[in-house]
Parts: sequence; structure tokens; C-alpha cells
Amino acid sequence: MASNMREVAVRSGVDPAEEPSVDWGWHGRFPKGIKIAGISTAVALLLMLIGHETSWTERLWMGIPALICLLGVGYLVLRQRHSWRN
Repeated sequence: MASNMREVAVRSGVDPAEEPSVDWGWHGRFPKGIKIAGISTAVALLLMLIGHETSWTERLWMGIPALICLLGVGYLVLRQRHSWRN
């Protein structure tokens, strides 16, 4: 076991001088936040289609990005489920 945090960070391949966040332990992504943001964005885009007359152009510019967001969230869920780092 390392005697101090600097040895742990350097031994893991990340130098704290280059990335100071390693010293205080946060060094990563927000997997739940990405999923929540993707789903809420898709829902917001689809809800904008309700209530007024829309043309096909509006439906495409709101529906396709919503579909892309939902596909991206689905990909993240599948990738996490079949990850080798469980």
C-alpha cells in the first residue's frame, strides 16, 4: 500500500501535476446524469410537438434529435450492462 496519495496517483498512471482533481478523488464522468439529461431532453423535444399546429419540418427537427437522444441513452445502458468492469 502506498504511503501517501501522491504515490497512489502516480502509480495509477495519472500525475497529479497534470490533473489536480486526482488529489482529491474526483476523476470521472456522471453516468446517471448523462442518462437523465438525455431522457429529459428527448421528452422536452417531444412535448414541444403538442399544442400547436406543426409542419413536417418542425416534426423532423424535434423528432430526430429526440430519437438520437433516446438511442444514445439506450446504447449507454446496454454498454453498461455488458461491461467487463462490473
